[in-house]
Amino acid sequence: MDSKPTSSPAAAEQPALGGSVVLAWLYVGIPLAWGVSQTFIKALALFK
Repeated sequence: MDSKPTSSPAAAEQPALGGSVVLAWLYVGIPLAWGVSQTFIKALALFK
């Protein structure tokens, strides 16, 4: 039986992009979290 490598060669050639990924998630996540929180606050006012 042939044993296959666990990671592809293409993945091994790409540099680590951890910092860029974190910044991208923050760029999208912060406004998204703010919008969800504001929607939740305004929805609570409907039930008072």
